[in-house]
Amino acid sequence: MPVIPKVPLLQLVTRSGCHLCENAREVVSTVAGQLQLRWTEVSLDDHPELTELYAEEIPVVLVNGIQRDFWHIDPIRLGNVLSRALTGD
Repeated sequence: MPVIPKVPLLQLVTRSGCHLCENAREVVSTVAGQLQLRWTEVSLDDHPELTELYAEEIPVVLVNGIQRDFWHIDPIRLGNVLSRALTGD
């Protein structure tokens, strides 16, 4: 029976006026594109309930709901996390 990879849920938590968020968008878009994954952006402006969790750490990358990076998103670390998520490790 063939192994079907799990598709990780990739989210970037941002807020307006955040210069680090612009860089994070580029990193997430590039890494997700290389792995042919979709990702979504969640803004604290639209989801104030998340402010308590992430206000001091924006931008934040979540993979399957788990915080994996914040502030300066490392493309190598993100690629490794996503690759492991794809293989189920």
